[in-house]
Amino acid sequence: MATWSDVELLTSEDTNTVRCLGSVSREESGSGLYQVDTLVKISAANEVQTDPRLSSSSGSTWSIVVADKTVILFDQSYQTILLLLHFDTDVDAIDVCLEGQFLVVCERNGNLHLIYVPQKKILLTRVWMFVFLISRSTVFEVLLNIFLCLQDVLSLWDLHFLVMIHCWPDLAIHDFELTTECGSASMVSLLLIQFLPSMTICYSLDVSSVSCLVQTKINMDTIYLVEGICQNPESIPSVVVRCFTEALPENRLSRLLHKHMFEEAERFAITFELDLELVHKVKLDFVLEQLASASVGGYGQDVWSELVDEAKTNLMKITDEQYVVEYCLKAPWPTFDTAEKMLNHAATRYSSLQIQEALARLATFLSLYSLENFNGIAWIEFLNSTDTFGDILTHLREGDMKGAQLIWLRYEVGLEFDEHKLEALLSAIPEDVPSQVLCPWFRAVFVPFVRRVLPTGQVRYILSSIKWLEQRARNLELTEKAAWPQNGLELAVLGLPPLWSWMKSDDNYGAEEIENLKSLVSNLRQLLDLHRKYSCRLSLSVFEKGSVRGVAFFMLDKVLAPELIAATVKNSILPYAEEHEIPYNELLLQYIKDLLERCSSQTTTLFTEWEAKAVAVLDCITDTDLMVDAVLEIMQKAVVPWSNVVEKLVQQYLGMDGPKYVLLKESYRLMEIRKTLRGYGIRNFNLSNSTQVMTLIRYILKQDLPMSLEDSLTLAEAYKLPTLQINYLHLIQLIGQKCMTVLKRLTAAEAESVVERLTSWARLQLEDKFHISNEHKKCQRVIAQAMVEALKYLHIIQKHDALKSMECENNLIMFKAIAHLQEDFDVFFTPSNYEDPNIRKQIQEHHITAYENTRGRRSSKGKTTTTPVVANDPDGKIKTISTEAGLRRLGRQLQRSEQELWSDLALRALRVGKVDKALKILRFLYEHHYNTSTGKVLFTAAKTLCQMLEADVPMVLPDNMDLPAVIHDLACQAITVCHSDLLLDCLELCKCTRIAMDVYHQCQLSDNYGFIAKDLTLEAEKDPYSQWSFQDVFNEDCIVLDPVSVLPVQYEITNCLLPVSQDTQLHPLDCSCLSHCSFEDGSNYLRPLLGPLANMLQMLQECSQLELALRVLVNSYGSCLQHVSSNVMDIKLSVQLYDTQDLKNILFEITFISIFCVPQVFNWRVVDCDLAIGLCTLLSKYEVFKILWKVIDNTWQNYDKILAVARIGANLCCLYNEAEEQEKFLSVITDAEWGIKLGKLEISIQPVFRQQPEMKRSLIPTVLKVTLCVYVCSTFGLDRDGVINQYITTLLLLEEDEEGAGDPGTGQVEVEPLCPADALERVLQIIPILRSTCELTESLCAALFKLSPYNYERIEVVLKIIQAADENVTGFSISQVMALLQHLKSYKRVSPPSDMENTYLLENSLLPNHLSSSRLPFHLLMQTTHYWKIISPELSEETFPTLLLISKLMKVSIDKLYMSAANHVFEKKMKPLLLEQRKKGLSQGYEKELFKIAKTMMTYIHCIQSPEWAAATAHKITQELPPGKEKTHSLQFCLGLGDAWLKDPNLEEAARARAETFLSKLKLQFQRSATENTLIANQLNSPEHLKLTGVPARLIVALYEHGSVERRYRESRGQTYPDIHTVVKEIATVNNVDLLKVRSMMLEKWICKTGPAAAKVFVSLCFPIPLSSSGPRLTFCHRTRALLCLVRLVDADTLEAGLQIPRTKIQYFLKCYIFVSQLEALNIPYTLQSFLSSPKEGLVKGLWKNHSHEPQAVQLVADLCLEYQVYDPQLWNSLLQKLLSFNLVRTCITSFSRTWRSMILAPFVSGTGLITCPFLLNLDLIGIANRFAQFNLPAFALGTLLLIPCANKKAQQIQGFLSVCNPVTVLEQVEELMNTGELAGIPSQVKETVLTFINQNGQHQKLLQTKYFKHLKQLMVSSGQPHQVKDLVDYLISQNWYDFVCLIFLIPLAQGFSGNISDLS
Repeated sequence: MATWSDVELLTSEDTNTVRCLGSVSREESGSGLYQVDTLVKISAANEVQTDPRLSSSSGSTWSIVVADKTVILFDQSYQTILLLLHFDTDVDAIDVCLEGQFLVVCERNGNLHLIYVPQKKILLTRVWMFVFLISRSTVFEVLLNIFLCLQDVLSLWDLHFLVMIHCWPDLAIHDFELTTECGSASMVSLLLIQFLPSMTICYSLDVSSVSCLVQTKINMDTIYLVEGICQNPESIPSVVVRCFTEALPENRLSRLLHKHMFEEAERFAITFELDLELVHKVKLDFVLEQLASASVGGYGQDVWSELVDEAKTNLMKITDEQYVVEYCLKAPWPTFDTAEKMLNHAATRYSSLQIQEALARLATFLSLYSLENFNGIAWIEFLNSTDTFGDILTHLREGDMKGAQLIWLRYEVGLEFDEHKLEALLSAIPEDVPSQVLCPWFRAVFVPFVRRVLPTGQVRYILSSIKWLEQRARNLELTEKAAWPQNGLELAVLGLPPLWSWMKSDDNYGAEEIENLKSLVSNLRQLLDLHRKYSCRLSLSVFEKGSVRGVAFFMLDKVLAPELIAATVKNSILPYAEEHEIPYNELLLQYIKDLLERCSSQTTTLFTEWEAKAVAVLDCITDTDLMVDAVLEIMQKAVVPWSNVVEKLVQQYLGMDGPKYVLLKESYRLMEIRKTLRGYGIRNFNLSNSTQVMTLIRYILKQDLPMSLEDSLTLAEAYKLPTLQINYLHLIQLIGQKCMTVLKRLTAAEAESVVERLTSWARLQLEDKFHISNEHKKCQRVIAQAMVEALKYLHIIQKHDALKSMECENNLIMFKAIAHLQEDFDVFFTPSNYEDPNIRKQIQEHHITAYENTRGRRSSKGKTTTTPVVANDPDGKIKTISTEAGLRRLGRQLQRSEQELWSDLALRALRVGKVDKALKILRFLYEHHYNTSTGKVLFTAAKTLCQMLEADVPMVLPDNMDLPAVIHDLACQAITVCHSDLLLDCLELCKCTRIAMDVYHQCQLSDNYGFIAKDLTLEAEKDPYSQWSFQDVFNEDCIVLDPVSVLPVQYEITNCLLPVSQDTQLHPLDCSCLSHCSFEDGSNYLRPLLGPLANMLQMLQECSQLELALRVLVNSYGSCLQHVSSNVMDIKLSVQLYDTQDLKNILFEITFISIFCVPQVFNWRVVDCDLAIGLCTLLSKYEVFKILWKVIDNTWQNYDKILAVARIGANLCCLYNEAEEQEKFLSVITDAEWGIKLGKLEISIQPVFRQQPEMKRSLIPTVLKVTLCVYVCSTFGLDRDGVINQYITTLLLLEEDEEGAGDPGTGQVEVEPLCPADALERVLQIIPILRSTCELTESLCAALFKLSPYNYERIEVVLKIIQAADENVTGFSISQVMALLQHLKSYKRVSPPSDMENTYLLENSLLPNHLSSSRLPFHLLMQTTHYWKIISPELSEETFPTLLLISKLMKVSIDKLYMSAANHVFEKKMKPLLLEQRKKGLSQGYEKELFKIAKTMMTYIHCIQSPEWAAATAHKITQELPPGKEKTHSLQFCLGLGDAWLKDPNLEEAARARAETFLSKLKLQFQRSATENTLIANQLNSPEHLKLTGVPARLIVALYEHGSVERRYRESRGQTYPDIHTVVKEIATVNNVDLLKVRSMMLEKWICKTGPAAAKVFVSLCFPIPLSSSGPRLTFCHRTRALLCLVRLVDADTLEAGLQIPRTKIQYFLKCYIFVSQLEALNIPYTLQSFLSSPKEGLVKGLWKNHSHEPQAVQLVADLCLEYQVYDPQLWNSLLQKLLSFNLVRTCITSFSRTWRSMILAPFVSGTGLITCPFLLNLDLIGIANRFAQFNLPAFALGTLLLIPCANKKAQQIQGFLSVCNPVTVLEQVEELMNTGELAGIPSQVKETVLTFINQNGQHQKLLQTKYFKHLKQLMVSSGQPHQVKDLVDYLISQNWYDFVCLIFLIPLAQGFSGNISDLS
């Protein structure tokens, strides 16, 4: 037997039939349907000889198949082989227990096996001997038992279900035996499935005879069959397990669809009439899966093209529109074009909002990812995404600002926004997003949106945005440094006004953040100003921490080249300093100091660039003092040795003069010796005086080096010390050692000088009597002895010079004596004691010193010393003096008086600077010793103090002492007690000290001298000298003086004016003052005076101290002049002795200063006349008069000053005998006095000041007192009558509403006018004064028209005065104008002033008057020229009576008045009422009022005397009436007037002809108006009808053709339509038309008219009118009309009897007639019978086939399909397309497309509409681009073309567009118009497209020399194509543009050009 070991699982095979694996033809039949699946195929390993024995069973988790000796265990679904066993013999029984864990097998040989299935292990085998009978059917898989019941009936039962399968009741069976089990394999058995209990067969199937059913539990779903498959009749090589699943056709179909067997499924569905669309839908779902794979790149283009075609084909077969829509929405179409086409296909199938939204999102997706990057899966994800805000965040995080902006713009409306989303969005924006991209979007879109959406007034919602903006703006300094700080400012400003307006919070929440942002914006603006104005780039942190000066320093720091410093200072620093009010020079000096401070500490000798920079900054300083300070700073900080820059700078300033230059030179000398001193280890030193220099020299000398003496000499020379001093010091250092050796090395002259200095030094050393010690005594002995030796050597040298030899000998004797005293008597005598010939005086001085020292020690310690000071007498005796009494006793003993003693003490105290002590002594002497000696002492003290102040000697002064005043007091005291010989000297000293005191009083407070300015408390006690010398009125405005500068100079002048020394012995009558001193040989006392005098003069002039300078000059000049004149008698001798130019210079200075001082006196608030006259005498006559007239000319209305100056001029003219000039000044005096007098009355005389007397008449209008006018006439000689007339005229011209009679510009104030009654009374009192009133009348008549025409009161006053003057008036009648005025006073105006009145006011220079609103202009009515322009607006029923009286008074045309009244009533009342009536569409409420107004107008017209005028007036009014019954009535009224005009018996022929013409035209107009009125009343007043009002017959025809006739019968909704018959009858009556004739003509015409006119026929047939017999051929159209008329006209019974048509089918026949008529119009021959009998679907399809190209046929097909319910989908698909193409049906989409297009084209310059348009794909973008181009917006046109979805079409359009437009214009518009941030990346695309086009087409010359060329270069470099760059270079070289060539090369090199640069060479 065969071994069945080859098992094949066929889980995926679905054959649906058993014939696939067998060769036997099998058939399945029955009403049921089963799904047959082959699960397992079992094949034998060897050849099968006999048919297998099969058995099978199954459980809940297992299935067993037994074939002969083989057992196979499967899982329940036959998906897995659990066990495969082969046994020795056939298996007869088998079972499974414990849920498939154990398997029991029973072989035929009796072996029983227990097998453990999980381990596939046989646990045991037993041999059982048993016999059993199993009745098994080999045909059926079900186990059967055959039973023989008690009634001998054989039956067949299923053991599992206990169901009787079959029975044989007719057969009496007593017993039975089974002889065989099955037939051969080639036999065919039948599988039957029967219904219970009827046992009818529901399904049968041919199966192999070798088969069995699988034994299972009760199962209603599935039947399993094990069947042997035979390939030939002899053998069965394989066995299969089949599964029979009961299924409905739908289930079978589902199975087919599940297996993707779509063709079989489609045939199956057709066979079983199942849902064929289901097959297409499942197939579409399968295609959908394949498309998903294609979208991710799983297939090629051919594959997905086939899939798309398959999808299109199947979609066309589906009628479920919603499914088509959903499928097109969820399908991942592989390309954009496919997606767009499929969505449009869905839209055409079923237009829904969902499709439109998908198309909108498709447009968005295209804009986001471009056409090349389209992906189906990504598109579906984007379409299904509902988190729009999340998409925005995603794009932002990826840095795609364009995409984020695009999504925001398109879906902004639907965004739900709160503070959390705001924070999320801000945090999602990457740091590298450029601000130029971010700011426009924030400004135009995002910030307004946030402001609009977030709650207002809540700071917390926007606080995060404020913080974010601040931090982002700060970060831009690092991320976008090139555009900083403009970009930061633009970003930070976004948080200012818009955000602050939201943040109104009571709790001050977020105030700090707001202030921080404000501060940031302010700082950024200042930074931007620095960058723009001063080209200064400063970091924000540095700016916030720095100061204004720091910014200036930074601007200088960034200048690296010193050569650029000057330009930087001029262009940046100076404007910056002026802007911030920083002292410019001080700023530069401070910068130099700061630079030196920063650089000097870090500078070595190798790096000194800062020195050149500091020098360059110094060159920009303009203040000389600060320049020197800067030089000093540089010198101090410069590296030693100096660089050439510093050396050159110092040498430049060394040659200058000035106080500070001395310091500079000293500093230079100090720097020179630094190098020398470095050799002695001295690097840092500061020598401020010569003492310190000598200390340094001594230090050098003490080093005792070989070069010490030479270096010391160099140092001394540097500090300008005598070189002898060095030798002198060297000898001092060697004193007592080798002095003589050194002296002998010197020259005789040097030795002489050195010895002389040594002598002085020795004297000083020996004078020391305070250090009395042994060492000191020893030193003095050595000195004395050394000096003896030196003087001996000197005596030898000077032996040839007797004088010097004598002096040397005296010194030698002195030192010898001192040396002997020291050596022999131990008495250390001082040389001063020895030299004094008067030993008593010497002793006195010595003891005075001792006394003073005693007092000084006592005062310093605060108590008396216990040990008195010891003084050595010459004789060696010791005396002690400690009290004043002792000192007095000493003086008496020495024969010295008390006065002499205190005089010496006072002068001694002065000499040592103890001024306080000296003054006390001098005060004591003046009080107690009032004699000439005291005067001499006082004079000497005062002069000594002057000398000390000149020399700047330090002094000890009490607090608050006015020392110059004290000196002056001393001089004044001296002059009172001095000797007569000293009187002149004291006088000179008094004058000089007085001037010095005045100079000091003009100085600022200072502590340098220890005294202050004058004591203001003493102002009351003034010196009488100041009372008569100079008046106290004039006080010069000047700058305070510097006492340190001026006082030494002034006291030097004082000393020069007292040139003779005090020690000089004067003879009697000799003086020491310059003015009285005598000549001395070789001396010139004037020359020393000129220098300090010039310096003093310069300083005073610089401080504007001109008066003081003049006093100094005059005093000095007087002394000099007196000195010269008193000592020289001969002019020639004087010229030889003195330079006359000096005195001339002084005199010139006096004159020069006087010239400047005189104007100051005149310009003072009160002119000091005496001082002014005195100053003027110092000047020439010409200069004086020039100054005086200049002051008078330049003084504006200050008549007090003018009067004072003029009086000075008059007085000077008396001195100079200038009579003519004096008259001029007297005239000015007169005018000035009047100016003062009138000024008190607040009247200005300035306009006529210093004018001719006739000009004074202009003062009259301002003078309001007649007496004053008379005085003016008498003063200036004017005509009194003329002046009084002018006064009266002026008085009357003053009006209350004017702002005053004077001009504010002249300084005159407002003058309040008199009331009319007072003015009249005053004028009437003045008139008798006049000699003649004729001139007054003329002037008043002229003045009348200068009054305001609305000021009736003033006009009345003028008229009454004219009456009172009793003069004839020729211009007008007084009585008439008075009557007119009375009428006007009683009249109140009703209309506003006209433009003509305003023009009149302007032409006559009259001001507007508030009375013009209530009064009529008198002048205009009086002149009657403009009478009607004034009266016409006033006409009304209320005002007419008054105006009629006025008109009669003025004798104007009364007819014209009535005409105007009628016109006025019409314009003001009737016309507005008619317009309002027409506007509101009402007529009932206005008829009564209109009738009343019309009656009034008719009354006015009837009052017109001229019939022609009356008719013309009525006709004019009628012409302006709107069409309606009012106009008709008015025309009828005009006809009556015309008849009256024509009936006038006095009418002339010409007038009669005019009347007849008028009447004929009027009748025609009346007819047309009546016709028009009828049309209007019946709402038939269309333009076409109104044009026919002149042709009534044609109008009647048109009315019968009116559209309302058809609508009346087509629509039955209760609407009202005009009654055509009534209208026609009225029109015919008015126009005399034969209506019957017109109706006959219309009926004949309409019944055969082409087109639908049945309703009109019906209207005509309402009247019994016969048709003509000779009409045209009747068509079905005519018959249709006739039938329609009959239906409308005749009742149903009559119609049914006449037509032989049932009444119920009349409407149907009427439709058939209409269809036949339409077929007839298409030339299709159909009769009514043929149409009724024809198949309508065939008719429609035939009509469509042959006439689908005709719109009329298409419409007919649509009507037939709808009428006869022909709903073929394919036909309707084509039909709808044709309807769309012929515009017969408008779809929703196209409507919306037009709407969006209109909306977009409206705001041309805003491209946001295009981007946000949801129907972007349906728009005519090319047309929109053309519209943009027409409006000269090429940038928007190009941006629109970029939105075209088709790539080829877009490229073609863009190429064509750019070839004809100007690229520069496009780029300019991108910057100017497309920078709003609302275009989501479109501007950058436009810019890139233009540049790429230019680059590709070689049009580089278009951008050359424009700012866009740099962008083109960047594009070329980034493209990496060297040949393009080379072409550009060649072109530029050919044009000689080498600069551009350099740029082209430099940019690639700098940016790393990827191409080969050598290719460009």
